[in-house]
Amino acid sequence: MEHQKSGFATIIGRPNVGKSTLMNHIIGQKIAITSKKPQTTRNRIQTVYTCDKGQIVFLDTPGIHKSRNKLGEYMVSVANKTLSEVDVILWLVEPDTHIGAGEEAILEKLKQTKTPKILVINKVDTVKKAEIAPVIETYRHLMDFDDIIPVSAKHGTNVDTLLTCIFQYLPEGEYFYDEDTVTDQPVRQIVSELIREKILRLMGEEIPHGVAVCVDSMKYREHIVDIDATIVCEKDSHKGMIIGKGGSMLKKIGSAARPDIEDLVEMQVNLKLWVKVKKDWRDSDIQLKNFGYDPKDAR
Repeated sequence: MEHQKSGFATIIGRPNVGKSTLMNHIIGQKIAITSKKPQTTRNRIQTVYTCDKGQIVFLDTPGIHKSRNKLGEYMVSVANKTLSEVDVILWLVEPDTHIGAGEEAILEKLKQTKTPKILVINKVDTVKKAEIAPVIETYRHLMDFDDIIPVSAKHGTNVDTLLTCIFQYLPEGEYFYDEDTVTDQPVRQIVSELIREKILRLMGEEIPHGVAVCVDSMKYREHIVDIDATIVCEKDSHKGMIIGKGGSMLKKIGSAARPDIEDLVEMQVNLKLWVKVKKDWRDSDIQLKNFGYDPKDAR
């Protein structure tokens, strides 16, 4: 019998290349939130994939980018720290031969680490097959990757090949988590992320990234869980937009989030949402900590 392998992998890439979509496809559950807005993932979401070959613990880092405030600094330093702690790095890129400033910044970081690197060319469903080879050549000239694998995270194309490839770089060993574990994130944190995803999706460009969600309470009854959550924004004008005319937007957010939360907790959900203004929370260490972003994690 083949020896089981167990280890850590991280997914890095510019914001919006499909890191969370890939994670969700592999795990088969909605854990990492996805949105068309960049910088959606704020914490190192740890998800766990277990199969007959072994176990991969994924650290889904925040996108590497230039930081503009303390929240941004926290996200970048967490991403950098992760690179040295894992067995294999997956660098997700789009099927494009243009190497922008974002890719250059990641390339510099990758050249400084000895960790095995797999280049994952995502969104191959958006281009013709003949366009993929030039992308592979472009990246091959930039760095000596251990493997290069084209995938479509959205459709699941070649994801099995990618998983087989990841296992090649993991050491033999015992599982870190039980076989039925899919994440080490507390349920409350996932609930808050699911609500925040709906705000980003429904409000598009209207609301900037200065939105956090805090789950104030989760009370379990026999077949139902009562959840009270507060949406925190930075301006009074944002509060009005999140609530909407006659509470219409807040109702939409709640209605969109409820099915995903019910899938997660496997119970009926009674969700109540509130909106509060906390000016400049993204530049306050205390507020960041309150919303689950501990500056210590980034050291």
